[in-house]
Amino acid sequence: MSINREAERNAIQTAIQRLLAGAPTRSTGALTVVQLAAEAGVKRWVLTHKHPDLRQEFEAARESVNGIPAAFQRLQAKADDLEAANSRLRQHNNELTERNEIYAQVIHALTTELTELRQDHALPTNVHRLPTATTAPPRT
Repeated sequence: MSINREAERNAIQTAIQRLLAGAPTRSTGALTVVQLAAEAGVKRWVLTHKHPDLRQEFEAARESVNGIPAAFQRLQAKADDLEAANSRLRQHNNELTERNEIYAQVIHALTTELTELRQDHALPTNVHRLPTATTAPPRT
């Protein structure tokens, strides 16, 4: 193996370790073959054609961490938890909105019925006026 080929392999292996640790120095840190090549300082074709075993090693390691560098897994878990909480809150909000709409319909129906009763000026026998601040309650 030539010195240049060995240097490329070492650079790629070091880049794999940096990317998986979440400590990139030359790339965005995304766990992709393109970013691995950038991190190693080699052309992508060098990685895919001259060192396919290292590319496969990297892809297997990426799959084992679900495509998220170790340094960001805690943040990803927190983001997942927050998204789940947001989903629960949205569902609860939808339920409350539906309940409010039902309450509004009931209030409207009762208000309409009360208005009709007041227009008739005659209350049914099972309906009694409530005392107000201006009228005293009946004495019994």
